[in-house]
Amino acid sequence: MVARRRKRAARGSEEGLTSPPGYSAIPIKFSEKQQASHYLYVRGHRVREGTKSSWPQKRTLFVLNVPPYCTEECLSRLLSPCGPVQSVELQEKPDLAETTKEPKSKFFHPKPVPGFQVAYVVFQKPGGVSAALALKGPLLVSTESHPVKSGVHKWIRDYRDSVLDPEALRVEVDTFMETYDKKMAEEEAKAQEEEGVPDEEGWVKVTRRGRRPVLPRTEAASLRVLEREKRKRARKELLNFYAWQHRETKMEHLAQLRKKFEEDKQRIELMRAQRKFRPY
Repeated sequence: MVARRRKRAARGSEEGLTSPPGYSAIPIKFSEKQQASHYLYVRGHRVREGTKSSWPQKRTLFVLNVPPYCTEECLSRLLSPCGPVQSVELQEKPDLAETTKEPKSKFFHPKPVPGFQVAYVVFQKPGGVSAALALKGPLLVSTESHPVKSGVHKWIRDYRDSVLDPEALRVEVDTFMETYDKKMAEEEAKAQEEEGVPDEEGWVKVTRRGRRPVLPRTEAASLRVLEREKRKRARKELLNFYAWQHRETKMEHLAQLRKKFEEDKQRIELMRAQRKFRPY
């Protein structure tokens, strides 16, 4: 085991790169002018036994160390020689368990934090993963046929993209509200079906619909309730009109308790002196 590790470390030092265990390194460059290479660390996506995943096991490539300038379109183009790419998704951190994948909104989604990300690349065929693991580089992110904007040009593009289309926004909001109304209607229908039906242990779920209708109050009863609330509010305002008054009241009460304690103490001492103190 030790010899194998030393051999792997020596091979990594010869190549000038040390990859994380279980990962393959793919060098990329932003453009031809860039001399240093950036490395993507890739491996086949896998999860623990007994754990479900929303990504296909044999057709998904997990990518680490994705730079901020590398978009989903760029990753799809860089890995397309390995095979047809079905989808690419960038995330801030890996999925630790099965999560429900909700459709991404173009308008209502948190702004991603600029920085290095991870990616899940799904190929149409399992051979794309093995081809990507054996891929050599360096690969160019920005080319003449597919330029990637940076600097001021990227800022201008982001600013233009931040201006929303009112019609597209209205369509998405209407679609969301239709889905929400449909979901609420299904939940209400399900609650009505379950109402009054005993469960396995014989318990019956009681809801507001199962209660008897409350009779409306008469005018005299409403006036009595209002008068009672008014007196209660006035009494509370008088007692706690100012915070310092409330504090002074508590201090006076403590002083009276201390005075009574001292008087009881003196009376007990006097009874002891007169031999009339019999606690039992």
